[in-house]
Amino acid sequence: MSRLFVGNIPHACNDTDLQAWLEQQGLAVDSVQIIRDRTTGHSRGFGFVQLKSAVEVRGIIEKLNGQKLAGRVLTVGEAVPKTPQPRVA
Repeated sequence: MSRLFVGNIPHACNDTDLQAWLEQQGLAVDSVQIIRDRTTGHSRGFGFVQLKSAVEVRGIIEKLNGQKLAGRVLTVGEAVPKTPQPRVA
């Protein structure tokens, strides 16, 4: 499966809104997770999209990067696993 990073998401947008927009763009979406602030619960303006099948991610990124959603220009890229950072004592 392929995973995308989506940045500059409008703060009023929720997971369902983003998934519906992506499906309108012709993507088969498995799940969407907009990252929220732990304290307030408000959107942090970015999220991750899990696609249903392993597809050519570069073409999708080229198609979606720079597209507008609710007046904001989205940044779309391939999600990379977070590397653990050493703890500083």
